[in-house]
Amino acid sequence: MIVSRFESCLRAVAEIPAAALVVAEILVLFAGVTARYVFHAPLIWTDELASILFLWLAMLGSVIALQKGEHMRLTAVVSGFSDRGKTRAEALAVVAVAVFLLTIVPSAWDYAAEEWYIETPALGIHNTFRAMAIPVGAVLMVVTALTRLARLSWRDAAFGLAAAAALIIALRLGAPALKAIGNWSLVVFFVLLLGAAVLLSVPIGFAFGLATLAYLATLTRTPLTVVVSRMDEGMSSLILLAVPLFVFLGLLIEMTGMARAMVGFLVALLGHIRGGMSYVLLGAMYLVSGISGSKAADMAAVAPVLFPEMKRRGMHEGELVSLLAASGAMSETIPPSLVLITIGSVTGVSIAALFTGGLLPAVVLAVALALIARWRGRGEDLSGVKRPPWSQIGKSFAIALPALILPFVIRSAVIEGVATATEVSTIGIGYSVIVGLLVYRQFPWRRLFPMLVETAALSGAILLIIGTATGMAWALTQSGFSRQLAQAMTTMPGGAAGFMAVSILAFIVLGSVLEGIPAIVLFGPLLFPSARMVGIHEVHYAMVVVLAMGIGLFAPPFGVGYYAACAIGRVSPDAAMRRIWPYLLAVLAGLIIVAVVPWFSIGLLPTR
Repeated sequence: MIVSRFESCLRAVAEIPAAALVVAEILVLFAGVTARYVFHAPLIWTDELASILFLWLAMLGSVIALQKGEHMRLTAVVSGFSDRGKTRAEALAVVAVAVFLLTIVPSAWDYAAEEWYIETPALGIHNTFRAMAIPVGAVLMVVTALTRLARLSWRDAAFGLAAAAALIIALRLGAPALKAIGNWSLVVFFVLLLGAAVLLSVPIGFAFGLATLAYLATLTRTPLTVVVSRMDEGMSSLILLAVPLFVFLGLLIEMTGMARAMVGFLVALLGHIRGGMSYVLLGAMYLVSGISGSKAADMAAVAPVLFPEMKRRGMHEGELVSLLAASGAMSETIPPSLVLITIGSVTGVSIAALFTGGLLPAVVLAVALALIARWRGRGEDLSGVKRPPWSQIGKSFAIALPALILPFVIRSAVIEGVATATEVSTIGIGYSVIVGLLVYRQFPWRRLFPMLVETAALSGAILLIIGTATGMAWALTQSGFSRQLAQAMTTMPGGAAGFMAVSILAFIVLGSVLEGIPAIVLFGPLLFPSARMVGIHEVHYAMVVVLAMGIGLFAPPFGVGYYAACAIGRVSPDAAMRRIWPYLLAVLAGLIIVAVVPWFSIGLLPTR
């Protein structure tokens, strides 16, 4: 009883300010758009304030996700254990979370204190006020983990603590041997240890962080404040603010009836076609990709609108997430893509050429996915489905028109310079509120607070994964692994074909552990000149590399994007683990076609 009351108080401590932060972010960014575009008087402080609030939102969201058990984890292996094995595995997972958090708390406090000497240029606020979000959030998560440990039997808790202590001692004693084998030690930490943690159902974000801390603490003298700073960097990118805002927009579209109207029209138009709703999802991902600059935000804008109806039509939730994740990999080259912009900035390739070259490769992959979606839906029962008359389609179109305008409003706002990729979701939110209140007249106010809390929790789960993955990417870079890999690739036999094949394999692996932008920053300056030397067009090579990283990003068990798709779809990773492979194989087949036929990448470019 005491533990339950304490947990209730702890939830309130995190949920109320997190909900307020979501509202504050929407208002701050919308105020910036209004002041700049309507009154022609830009507010120079809006981005700074949004960035400060965003880190607090990410950390408090992570706390809520831990309290609710909504951090993404893989439970396929643990679910096959006996009841005793399951409780022991749960104890190990809770202890692993607590060990990671207890390890970074002192360094997080030190990092926040060091940030006192940095002031924001517009508001003049000491950066400590922003950085304090990390230690405060970590402490709240430590308390949450310990209360969960207290709910376990003392035998299970003791088992988890003993196992953690044994692992720490083994790493300490084995440190000389691990140092002696050089970078082969990376296999121990980032394959064996990380893989074991994921398989034992440790939340993915914490597993990434734990493997990184274990590597640095065992084999280096790197201060752990560096890890905290890398996490801060990964979670604080202002473009990622689009994630919670698009998550909230998706919930808002559902609440106001706009989603029901859009789906009603789409069902009337394509519902009688085998696999029709899958085609709609692919088309929607192609259209919205690049609006936010974040794949997670793109998926968050599409999934809440389409998933409910697709589930009602009998599609398995694992199938939906598999298609969503594969479509995320498909759309990696669609402009305006942050990865393409990064390639242009670090390699000198024309960004305009990259944007032009990215359109057709995504079409090739979309066709491949559509074929698989139709094949997977071959058993769909359409006996009771009839094509509606055109009058009914027209009526459903008229009803859905205010909702269907929303994607065009969002994209037009970006193209016309009304709002940035981060701000544009606030325009969508404002539009949805007006349409919900005045057109569809459906706006249950009592649902707002739960929606805000849900937005914070889902965003925190995603952002913690991104933050700890960024720290892991930095550790791999510092090990010298990136330069060694580049040297090995450039000496491979086979000329252009061999170089391309090795690049595909390497970037699939890199995409699963580094994500797109860090991998490009590390390897782009090294490999693009080599590609030119063996006769590969730089735009063609860029498309192949980006798509390969997309496959790695969305491929389980290590792809961060896969778990983001599961989180957005509110589906356990286990449900999609077996179903995603045909879709990923389709994406891989499309990638091979793009690699073999350069025209898809450079055919639309102006001739030199």
